[in-house]
Amino acid sequence: MGMDGANMADHFIGLMSGTSADGIDAVVARFSDKPRLRILAHHHTPYGAALRARILALMTPGDDEIDRMGALETELAEMFAAAADSVRVAANLRRQDIGAIGSHGQTLRHRPGGSHAFTLQIGDPSRIAERTGITTVADFRRRDMAAGGQGAPLVPAFHRWLFWDERHNRAIANIGGIANVTLISRDPSVPVIGFDTGPGNALLDAWIQRSLGLPCDTGGAWAAQGRLHAPLLATLLQEPYFAAAPPKSTGREHFTMAWLEARLARHPDAAGADVQATLTRLTAQTIVAAIGHADMDELFVCGGGSANDSLMRELRMLLARPVDTTAALGLAPDLVEPAAFAWLAAQTLGGRPGNLPSVTGATHAAVLGGIYAAT
Repeated sequence: MGMDGANMADHFIGLMSGTSADGIDAVVARFSDKPRLRILAHHHTPYGAALRARILALMTPGDDEIDRMGALETELAEMFAAAADSVRVAANLRRQDIGAIGSHGQTLRHRPGGSHAFTLQIGDPSRIAERTGITTVADFRRRDMAAGGQGAPLVPAFHRWLFWDERHNRAIANIGGIANVTLISRDPSVPVIGFDTGPGNALLDAWIQRSLGLPCDTGGAWAAQGRLHAPLLATLLQEPYFAAAPPKSTGREHFTMAWLEARLARHPDAAGADVQATLTRLTAQTIVAAIGHADMDELFVCGGGSANDSLMRELRMLLARPVDTTAALGLAPDLVEPAAFAWLAAQTLGGRPGNLPSVTGATHAAVLGGIYAAT
């Protein structure tokens, strides 16, 4: 599972904007056998409040979506290109030193079910390639979906490549707007399991925005002021998605404020901070339930949820097994996903599959994404 070679063009840029829609994370990564991964530079471009509101609005069906999406696609592509240039300069590399940019794009819809399954990420890769002068790989999810898969999650293949350990069965939880888990056996012959567990930060962010006008619950401080509302939690856990068998994936368009409000209507006594505490437990409990049946020795958390102290406490309490962030494995939690899409770009250019059928349910392993040449 290693990558050989020592050319400067073995460096790849990864760009990630997740379902929390809070900004663009960019890394310059080099992949090899020893060390497997080296991060040369990283850069974060935050979305302003107005831009984030426009993105979140497009995640919910509404009016005049095509024009609004087209404008946003161009605007985000320019931001992705600028982020790629910024992180390249920070790594003191030239354009020709970069093998490719792997751009996830900004997800607006993820509809893996039904007879017309589709997934949509925006951030025009042609424009990124044109602006940066660097070959860009993008649109990773649709090839897996065309092969009968969910199109998500895709990071478990990278998790296996980087985090597999011959001594321990490891669970990796990536907590963004939506949370997903990867279950990696120490036995390399055992297929990796991975799927979306449900809401990560999406409902936590939406509720504090509605209640206090804040974009997120920094450190889980507001949740820490509340108490678990057990009847509300029981209502939330009745959601059919949680009991569905994998492979499965979901999106922010499912776990919306409307979804939450419909359930809160049955519990008018639930106070604001208590709702936040209960939503924190919901995220933790659905993650733990997803890995509870597996013989996992330890859990490592990445994504924005790793900075939520209340959520991390809930995970440690419920799992009763070692819980840490991926920093303990040598990669900062906020760099895992952009590094994964740099790795996926390298996989694509090398003609290697990027999906795991045991995770997504695809009928076969496939080379993912489209390649947008620099010239």
